[in-house]
Amino acid sequence: MLRSRDEDHTRTDAAIDPCDTSPETVAMNAPALKPPSLGHPHRAGVLLPLPLGSAYDYSVEMELPRGTLVEAPLGPRRCIGVVWQAPDGSVDPSKLKTAVPLAGKPRLPESLCTFIDWVARYTLTSPGLVLALALRTPQAFAPEGSRRGYIRGGTIPARMTPERERVLQVTSDGLARSASALAEEANVSPAVVRGLIGCGALSEQSLPEFDRLACPDPAFTTVALNFEQEAAARTLRGAVASGQFSAALLDGVTGSGKTEVYFEAVAEALRREKQILILLPEIALTVQFLDRFAERFGCRPAEWHSDLSQKERRRTYRAVMRGEARVVVGARSALFLPFPQLGLLIVDEEHEQAYKQEEGAIYHARDMAVVRARIENCPVVLASATPSLETYVNASTGRYKWLKLPRRHGAAVLPEIRLIDLRHERTEAGTWLSQPLRNAITAALGCGEQALLFLNRRGYAALTLCECCGHKMTCSHCSAWLVEHRYHRKLVCHHCGYQTALPHTCPQCQTPASFMACGPGVERVAEEFATMFPQARMAIASSDILHGPAETQAAIRAMEKHEIDVVIGTQIVAKGHHFPQLTLVGIVDADLGGFDGDLRARERTFQLLHQVSGRAGRAEKPGQVLIQTRNPDDMVMQALASGERNAFYDQERLYRQRAGAPPFGHLAAIILSGADGGLVRQAGRMLAKAAPSGRGVKLWGPAPAFYQMLRGRTRERLLVQTERHVEIQAYLRAWLAAIKLPNAVRLTVDVDPVSFF
Repeated sequence: MLRSRDEDHTRTDAAIDPCDTSPETVAMNAPALKPPSLGHPHRAGVLLPLPLGSAYDYSVEMELPRGTLVEAPLGPRRCIGVVWQAPDGSVDPSKLKTAVPLAGKPRLPESLCTFIDWVARYTLTSPGLVLALALRTPQAFAPEGSRRGYIRGGTIPARMTPERERVLQVTSDGLARSASALAEEANVSPAVVRGLIGCGALSEQSLPEFDRLACPDPAFTTVALNFEQEAAARTLRGAVASGQFSAALLDGVTGSGKTEVYFEAVAEALRREKQILILLPEIALTVQFLDRFAERFGCRPAEWHSDLSQKERRRTYRAVMRGEARVVVGARSALFLPFPQLGLLIVDEEHEQAYKQEEGAIYHARDMAVVRARIENCPVVLASATPSLETYVNASTGRYKWLKLPRRHGAAVLPEIRLIDLRHERTEAGTWLSQPLRNAITAALGCGEQALLFLNRRGYAALTLCECCGHKMTCSHCSAWLVEHRYHRKLVCHHCGYQTALPHTCPQCQTPASFMACGPGVERVAEEFATMFPQARMAIASSDILHGPAETQAAIRAMEKHEIDVVIGTQIVAKGHHFPQLTLVGIVDADLGGFDGDLRARERTFQLLHQVSGRAGRAEKPGQVLIQTRNPDDMVMQALASGERNAFYDQERLYRQRAGAPPFGHLAAIILSGADGGLVRQAGRMLAKAAPSGRGVKLWGPAPAFYQMLRGRTRERLLVQTERHVEIQAYLRAWLAAIKLPNAVRLTVDVDPVSFF
């Protein structure tokens, strides 16, 4: 259902736009903060990290500045909260509960508090839910513990061995070390250290809970840059030196050395004693990145992502808050760390969809990184070989600086890209590798080189159906097909995680052994490859096979050491990796996912295939890319083959502009979900009828979501589209505030959606 509204909701000066990050806009959209009350007893508005609409009034024994962390009672429990605003003052003082500052009175930086308010206002999320992103490690605020260390004691061992001599030599500098550190530095067993402790040759000392993080050295080593790299690096160094906000797109072809360029900006920020945040979209990208960082700066940066242990997260959070962590490399959640001296923010692979947080507080880390840089008044660098269309438009219109690296670094050249028309290249039934691709693999392996076969589909088969009656195996909790994973002998739902064994008989017609696998996954391609090339060392790289960053990093290192000849993988291997011996990339099914009704479908397909193509020929040996497709005349395929990236972007830009789609208009998705499908559909119709009129506003829906059932809940979607001058947040607030939905129906708002499932 499409409705066009005529009432005036045109944008005012207070409208929020993540691309419009002038100081006036940011200040206008940060909620005003009044000084705390000076009366007795003192009051403070304390924000709790819960999905609550506003701060609660508490009694405090002294005036506390904004950002002070307190322990506040809430019902029978006690929560960590933050002094956020002036008290409401409407509650009887005798009824107020008392909030107590945490030991040491730690504070969140004022800039982080402003940023949290901004994100909450822009995304229509409760401030408490956004605050929870910044307080995900409450253990970091507990009193710091201690550990035992050892220095040279006054006793000389009665029996001296070479191992003991080495330990005592290490302690000659007078520095206290843990027992494990002594054993490691002296290259002895822990038993040797314990023996020296027992005889009094080592004396116990109290050490801080954690060693200080090593400080990266901007002068540790230097890298020779080509002309374009040096010009871009000079601009970024100047931006850091200015100490002012600026946004730059570092736009370089794959293998052009973008990382080395923005490392120069990192070095400049380190010289000025600032903190640096580098965002990466995937944990799998970190292993090679951390090695390159250590080679340039002499030590690894601090890390921040969900796979860290609680102890590691506590250590990093404290180091960031104290300013000791000079460089942090992290996933999107690192954007909410309490940096007191942030001087540079880098978003690598800025086009990646992984920067979008889809649950809880829904936000796009790339856009919010620009906002935080504006609030911190520091530069932000967006780096990509295939920038998002939004960033491309901002750069081409002059809103962002546009730094271009048009050629690969050193002797490397861009690979040759060739389309294989599967309409004419016939393959045997049940096979997926065409003859030209097989010949190219044979040639690459014969030269001792490596190859990558790419298919962005996990598992063995996308669909399992009965040959007799056509029954499809679907998830009992989602409206999605179950994917066969033959290695694990399971059918798996990739949305809710439901797993089951393949039944012996069809549930519908009871025919035994009647199931057939439809559509290839990486496991099925690997099976075909192993049959054709039995002597080749092959590995599968997908999130189903590589569990966690440790296994992913082990596979990457095996590829680097040439312990693997061919890797068959999904998008986990598509970006960020540098394998000098990899000269061939074969894209098994380039048409997969290109036309799914999503306004960004062509853009994402181009970005993904361009990125995976860029893995070939990154060193001295030339590379080639073979793309199997049944639609070679499509604009995406032609752009890949011709290398005319900007022409493709300009065409996409024209399509979006004509449709009034982002970045030339605004979108917001409203998702209703619940266990009672009828109630959800009724709520959707009621919501649509209550939508206020607005000039430049269109309402689409309600309609069943792409996945109508997800995790046992029925889902309906509405989509609001507005012209650029309309403040979509104000429209949504006015609309949703007047609606009372049943408690059994959940409503989620996604401003600037990137997926439409």
